Amino acid sequence: MWGFKRQPSAEGADGLVEAAPAASLREVFRRFWPDARPFRRWLWLSLLLIIVSPAVDTAAILLFKVLVDKVLAPRDFTAFPPVAAAFIGITVLVGALGFAGTYLGAWIGENFLHRMRTRVFSHLHTLSVSFFDRRRLGDILSRLTGDVGAIESVVLSGVIGLIANVLKIVVFAGVLFFLDWRLALASMIAIPVFWTAARIFARRIKIASREVRRRAGSISVVAEESLGNATLIQAYGREGAEVDRFGAQSMGSVRAELAATRLGAMFSPLVDLVQVLGVLTILGVGIWELTAGRITLGGLLAFLVFLSQLYGPVQGLGSLSTQLFAAAAAAERIIELLDEQPTVSAPEHPVALGRSRGELSLDAVSFTYPESSTEVLKQVGFTAEPGQTTAIVGASGAGKTTMLKLLLRFYDPTAGKITLDGTDLRELDPEELRANIAIVLQETLLLDGTIEENILAGRPDASKEQVIIAAKAADAHEFITALPEGYQTRVGQRGRLLSGGQRQRIAIARAMIRDAPILLLDEPTTSLDAEASQRILEPLRRLITGRTTIIISHNLLTVTDADQIIYLEHGRITETGTHDELLARNRQYAHLYHLHNPTDAPEGPEKNSHYAGTGAQT
Repeated sequence: MWGFKRQPSAEGADGLVEAAPAASLREVFRRFWPDARPFRRWLWLSLLLIIVSPAVDTAAILLFKVLVDKVLAPRDFTAFPPVAAAFIGITVLVGALGFAGTYLGAWIGENFLHRMRTRVFSHLHTLSVSFFDRRRLGDILSRLTGDVGAIESVVLSGVIGLIANVLKIVVFAGVLFFLDWRLALASMIAIPVFWTAARIFARRIKIASREVRRRAGSISVVAEESLGNATLIQAYGREGAEVDRFGAQSMGSVRAELAATRLGAMFSPLVDLVQVLGVLTILGVGIWELTAGRITLGGLLAFLVFLSQLYGPVQGLGSLSTQLFAAAAAAERIIELLDEQPTVSAPEHPVALGRSRGELSLDAVSFTYPESSTEVLKQVGFTAEPGQTTAIVGASGAGKTTMLKLLLRFYDPTAGKITLDGTDLRELDPEELRANIAIVLQETLLLDGTIEENILAGRPDASKEQVIIAAKAADAHEFITALPEGYQTRVGQRGRLLSGGQRQRIAIARAMIRDAPILLLDEPTTSLDAEASQRILEPLRRLITGRTTIIISHNLLTVTDADQIIYLEHGRITETGTHDELLARNRQYAHLYHLHNPTDAPEGPEKNSHYAGTGAQT
């Protein structure tokens, strides 16, 4: 009806994001007005300036009446100097009040936005990993950077604008009745027309604005996904397809914006027409009043000026209602984020952990991802003693990485329990639990900062000397000092200015400096070539020493020294033992090991049967 079609609520392959649940203006105001508490005393000062402003405007208009009746009509120049001086004084006062009001409003608004952005960003970091697994990052960024500004439009600008317009209406309407009550009554006829038109258009503009914000999120989703995978896209020649995908979302945004603009463009001329008709009506009545001698020329001119001043805030209230409804459409997207709750949270009275001994135990653990019916882990149970190294191996999709997520308590088991030093992880504060864990992942995660800052991420209070010691232990000090800026070298987004081996050694140094009793290694050598893999094996061994270590690896050469090796198949443990024990059993682990190391495979027909039995698993 209004120029765009509502899209399905689910996220589609084209990148269109899901619409947020609708919220009323009252709900938006109720949710966010408490956030304005630190600025309320400044709001009172802003309101004082608002109250003074129409009074000064009234004085200026009444002075115009004096100019016409006392100077222009009688042509008396002697009265002009004091009137001119008064005009100058009022102009200076209006300018000073305008500057103070504008700057104060901007200061309150920007600080409120800072507070809201920080609140939303902080809340996002309290959410569980599952939230980010199912939501698109581009849409989250769009809400954080764009939609959050709409809240200020409702809570602060909207309130101030409402009060300012109401005050001006009261003041100017009072003066109109003082000048001529007959003309004043006639001028009130247009006000219901303004408000009726605003009410009709406001809700339609909210629907259009909701689609605009949704489309803005979709554009951010496509841009973030596409630019974040620029290497892959260029390697496969997908540039044209990505441009088409982005263009489709951008055109959808164009259509949504045009629909909202059409509504606004229809509203403005309608209001202008009502205003002109009202002024012409008052002008006709005023001329009749002037000929009857019930009003002076200066009084009629002043009345018309006051009328224009009255219609301004009346029209402003109508426009404000449409703006507030449009802002509410964006605020809905922030409310949806803030209503998200972590699926994993600290218990009300967590068990104090301190520095853990490092005894990890899984007792009949099963797990199914939210919104999925497939059981990823099934009745998994084992114990890793303090200082012991446990290797988890198996085919891709067996559930190995999921197990690490459970150990970090990114998720809780759907059945069974995981204990640390005999305490169920669900009874621990996740923050205290993770303080006892260091990780080195397959995808080396570095922040866009300096090398020193990335190492310090493992332990922010560490000294420069401790950073260097950790880098030396990780075999990273040599290449770091060879860089032009040494430890102050920036690593680039996700560490892309460094090689894969360099990134991994910085990650090892970060884990070294953390000095946690538990170490989780997820495919630490998979993304590296043979030479780089060999180079980090010794630093990894130094890192593992004395820590309870859980290591996941397809490179079975890195797990042969493990105290126990667990073979996972389709979420179940099918074998447990040391490297030699598992080779002697000559089952799945042995088959997988010989596939990766054919020179160690047994000779004869038995060798072929091993390969035939494991091809599908690898």
